[in-house]
Amino acid sequence: MAKLRNGRHRQDDGVWKTLKSSQTDRSRVAGIPRTPQSESPSYRLAYLDDDFLCREELRPVRLQLELLKTEMILTERGIKSTIVMFGGARIPAPGASAWAARNETQKANLEAASIYYEEARKFARLCGEHAALHNHQEYVVVTGGGPGVMEAGNRGAAEVGAPTIGLNIVLPHEQAPNAFVTPELSFNFHYFAIRKMHFLMRAKAIAIFPGGFGTLDELFEAVTLIQTKRMEPIPLILFAEKFWRKIVNFEALAEFGTIAPDDLKLLHFVETAEEAWKIIADRYEHTHDVAVK
Repeated sequence: MAKLRNGRHRQDDGVWKTLKSSQTDRSRVAGIPRTPQSESPSYRLAYLDDDFLCREELRPVRLQLELLKTEMILTERGIKSTIVMFGGARIPAPGASAWAARNETQKANLEAASIYYEEARKFARLCGEHAALHNHQEYVVVTGGGPGVMEAGNRGAAEVGAPTIGLNIVLPHEQAPNAFVTPELSFNFHYFAIRKMHFLMRAKAIAIFPGGFGTLDELFEAVTLIQTKRMEPIPLILFAEKFWRKIVNFEALAEFGTIAPDDLKLLHFVETAEEAWKIIADRYEHTHDVAVK
């Protein structure tokens, strides 16, 4: 805030402000003498009172705050569009052991699926290279911020110098953001619903790799919004066609009549990063000449 000759202040953005900021009062409260009255929870400023903010009645406010915080930071960063990457946290990098396997069958399956960790990494590199052509404001990679396919996505983008977003969620077991998320674009959520909104609000495409319940939830949330025309018909790209057709019989839904035959066209099946990028490029850029290095 700039100070004028007469002692008045104007904000750095040039907007005239007459009221003291919340930060000013926050600093002043810290210096208030400690007395039985000032130490009482009732005396805390409402916006500094964690116990108050966590009350059941304040849930609508917390929902709003989770929506606003991420939205404001992404807007201030100038991020206009994203490429969303969903997929299993349990899929290891090539050569790494399947830490989540509970038996030999799971171990074999997960370690064989490491090829999709590598494809996710390559795909994110393509997105990051193309984002650079748009001052890193378009095609910014966003993942759930965790391990597995999420790590591969953040890693690939980071390897080509692109900023990368991680939207973590508080879970019963500890889950720190993976090391490849851009620190100032690393977010944490309590509400799954608000987190899913942020995945979709700027999405130009969604790439979905093999995964579990969380990945299925994210896939069907997106395809439902597109099917019901609540969001733009962005490309939904499913890596590993054999996996998806084994666990979901999409054609059976159309045959039974619970979805329209044309709804099957909302899904694109691919095996490689290059195939996936071509779908996006044909949709938005009409060129797909960004090469994997």
